[in-house]
Parts: sequence; C-alpha cells; structure tokens
Amino acid sequence: MSNFALELAGIEKSYNLGLPSEVNVLSGATLEVKVGEVVALVAPSGAGKSTLLHIAGLLDTPDEGSVALGGINMVGLGDRARTAARRNDVGFIYQFHHLLPEFTALENIVIPQLANGVTDAEATAHAMELLDHVGVADRASHRPAALSGGQQQRVAFCRALANKPKLLLADEPTGNLDPETSEQVFSALMKLVRDTGLAALIATHNLELAARMDRKVRLDKGRVVTA
Repeated sequence: MSNFALELAGIEKSYNLGLPSEVNVLSGATLEVKVGEVVALVAPSGAGKSTLLHIAGLLDTPDEGSVALGGINMVGLGDRARTAARRNDVGFIYQFHHLLPEFTALENIVIPQLANGVTDAEATAHAMELLDHVGVADRASHRPAALSGGQQQRVAFCRALANKPKLLLADEPTGNLDPETSEQVFSALMKLVRDTGLAALIATHNLELAARMDRKVRLDKGRVVTA
C-alpha cells in the first residue's frame, strides 16, 4: 500500500476561453500528500487552486500528467472506475455547504451511504457518530434552513466523510463564515481529520489557519511550490 493518499505528477491544464490563445492554468504541477497529512494550499483567486482540487478529486482530467490515489493511477481509467474511486476514496468540502434542503442533517449524511450499499441502520449510526464528533448531534433532525451557517458547514463535513474516504479535499471550507464561527468550524474539521487519520488538502486564504496544518504549499505560475 502506498504511503501517499494523493500523488499528482506533471499536471498540465489549459482552457480555451474564447481568447486567441489558450490560458495555461497548471504547468507541470506536482504534489504528494501522505496518509494522515494535512496540507494547506494557499493561493489567490484565479491561481488555479480549484482546478488542482478538481483534478485531484477526479472531477476534471489533466491535459497531461498523472493522478494517483492510494498508489493507483487514475488517469486513463473508465468513467465507472473513476466514479467508484471518487465515491469511495475522496470526500469534498466547498465554501458553501450544498446540503439538500428538503432533508434533515442526519438524512444528508445517510443518503450517500445508502447509495454506496450501506444498510439504513449502519448509515444512521455512522451519521450520528459523525454529527456527535463535530458537536451538532442535537441538530440531527433539523433541516438546513433551521441551522446556522457554522452548523450547516459542520454537517457538510460529516457528509464528506460519510463513506470513509482516504482523502479529503476542501476548497475554502470556512471562507463563507465570520471569524469566530470560522475558528470553531475549522477546529471541528481538524479534530475530525486527525481522529479519522485522513489525508487532507485544504485550500484557504486564511494564513492563520494554514499555519496550523502540517505544511503549506502555493501555486506559482501553474506549479506547486513550498509556501
């Protein structure tokens, strides 16, 4: 088994935005994230961090380069295999929670597990464990509209970890919260990541939060460099 949850090597990605020439977003980007390691990706808007996260999470494909999860190269795999890897091995957190509004907090975490073949009883028990872990078990029966922004994001964290992924990818997970709530939510996220032994790549503008992770990297002209 690989010591790396994520290995990106020589990633190239360009987009044709209707301009005379293509826009190069990633140019030979290379990054390794070890099992159990939390890495901060610090970059300004437009630098390509979302593109890097989407490629790492198999939501997008590179023009060149390789993407390995747990030592297995995902580039060139069929749609079914990529979908299975994305569902089983990767958890996503975004700036906005994207919870399903018609379902309760508990149901939002149960549904991904049911789609993955887990029984309702097992899914419910695991969902409650996750909610308790981040301090919102008492809000399990509430729909998103009845939750605060911080509570909604904590539920989103739990949903991302519902299928016990090996890698967590987060794109500005506290960017939509006030400073006090951001601190509370980030602390809950770090506790969840540490206690589950996940590898995590977290994009953030917040340098104070980034300093609390294992190491920092940034994007410089499409390449990943030490921050």
